[in-house]
Amino acid sequence: MQKLVIITALLLSQICAADSPNILSLQQQAKVVDRLLEDKIKTVLPQLMRDNEIDMWIVMAREYNEDPVIRTLLPATWHAARRRTVLVMFDPGEGAEIEALAVARYDVGAVFKKAWDKEQQPDQWARLAEVIAERKPKKIALNLSQHYGQADGLTHTEYQSFVASIPKKYQKRIVSAETLAVNWLEIRTPAEMAIYPQVVNIAHHIIAEGLSEQAIQPGVTSTEDLVWWFRERIKALKLDTWFHPSVSIQRADAEQFEHLRTFDSRPAENIIQPGDLVHVDFGITYLRMNTDTQQHAYVLRAGETEAPEYLKQALVNGNRLQDIFTNNFKVGRTGNEVLAMSRQQAIDEGIKPSIYTHPIGYYGHAAGTTLGMWDSQGGVPHTGDHPLHANTAYAIELNAATYIKEWDKEIRIMLEEDAFFDGETVRYINGRQKHFHLIPRQDQTHVLGD
Repeated sequence: MQKLVIITALLLSQICAADSPNILSLQQQAKVVDRLLEDKIKTVLPQLMRDNEIDMWIVMAREYNEDPVIRTLLPATWHAARRRTVLVMFDPGEGAEIEALAVARYDVGAVFKKAWDKEQQPDQWARLAEVIAERKPKKIALNLSQHYGQADGLTHTEYQSFVASIPKKYQKRIVSAETLAVNWLEIRTPAEMAIYPQVVNIAHHIIAEGLSEQAIQPGVTSTEDLVWWFRERIKALKLDTWFHPSVSIQRADAEQFEHLRTFDSRPAENIIQPGDLVHVDFGITYLRMNTDTQQHAYVLRAGETEAPEYLKQALVNGNRLQDIFTNNFKVGRTGNEVLAMSRQQAIDEGIKPSIYTHPIGYYGHAAGTTLGMWDSQGGVPHTGDHPLHANTAYAIELNAATYIKEWDKEIRIMLEEDAFFDGETVRYINGRQKHFHLIPRQDQTHVLGD
């Protein structure tokens, strides 16, 4: 019997390896990252600066104390800013390309051209002041933000040094780059969206592996074992993750759902058993794009070939909540408006909703429109007031509660899938879960749908 288990695991490993999506070499990845950055600077940034009426945007950081925005502007081979890196983006006006300068000792990638010769001007701050005076900007936008951490990357010391280095007339032209920075972070380009489905596909593939007998032996494997299986799998594929995965179980016992248990209060050695509904929260980082996915598996009992109908119906309720929610996306609506509309519609349909969706892209919990938080179902101040824009991506994260008579308790179907809003409709970047993963696998319909 033990020999058969080993042979089966080896066969599954070979099958999964054969079906694995292609992951580029590090050299190829770097080329893609740099190409996407250059394209976005040329095709997206000019309009963003004009929409925000900003003609100069300065992003600066010292080595290993990076502004969250500067991380998205550095070339792939730069793992951090070097010494003090100062990037200046200047818009000469309609019809002209953005001038991208580096007040640094060298070019910053192919995009930002060196604009400082230390031998001629030893003082970096003085050279930056010259660059500003030469271009006479009407506004100088700096990454200062009360509400968005990712748009608030300018340190106090750098701010003080910058202000002290420029004439008073330019000090008066300093404005917050908050909205511009958020727009830069949230907007996805056509070039990015040609690649994003492949990134999410890799994440879906790893989840399908983990939620199978490839990683789970009922009665032996614990939730913590599975968490570390995911971490090891990510490393084996030479990928990164932006958060530690979580695995939780709902089953026919007296335990009630608590949202915090899916994060930091779950039992470490909870053994996965037949009849369990297993939930995973998992994400990867690849080509500077992030994924965030929550899916479920059902562990078959002896004699079962599919999940019980009452659990299938709970998943249907979760999918319906997704539809209600994404159908309410409309350019210009705020996250709080969409949240309120969706919750009310779901409640009217007899669904008990909880919605906590966030933008995704360069960061997992990214800047942009917040659409609820699990502990703020009445709306989120400031970030929830940010309007929806076209060409933005979101982790559609929510749960629907369903009372299971057979278990004598309420369970939550916790779903999260990456999606793209083109300004008209929301589409899932690589499908969404519409069927449970079954353990062990059966001749089942593919778990992903539209």
